[in-house]
Amino acid sequence: MQQLNQLGAQQFSALTEVLFQFLKEPKEVERFLTQLSEFATANQISLGPLKSIMKSLLLVPNGALKKSLTAKQVQEDFITLGLSEEKATYFSEKWKQNAPVLAQWAVGQTLMINQLVDMEWRFGELTLPQFYSFLHEMERVRASMECFG
Repeated sequence: MQQLNQLGAQQFSALTEVLFQFLKEPKEVERFLTQLSEFATANQISLGPLKSIMKSLLLVPNGALKKSLTAKQVQEDFITLGLSEEKATYFSEKWKQNAPVLAQWAVGQTLMINQLVDMEWRFGELTLPQFYSFLHEMERVRASMECFG
């Protein structure tokens, strides 16, 4: 967080915009990396440390989404982590603006993960060729076990 405190207000706001754009569209990794590279070039910051800063910075909003934290709680977390109060306040305001969209996206992802795929599938049911293949494997295992016993 100390590196973030060294950024100017305009630099921090630009970096925050890049971060929230990535949070809203996480599949756009290439664009995110391009924006980070452009930011690093424009502000004469090396890309490696900037990526590390962004990884650290991404942990807070991801945790805040999982725990449904308010903007005030996000602000307090950043201050506790060592970010200046001015920057923590700015980030919490951005969080307040973007949290509903991010929460909706997170719920959508949860529903996609728990999607029903096939109603006809039954646990433990094998077709005839699958059964004979399984039987053949079990007979091979039995033969192997008899060799050792």
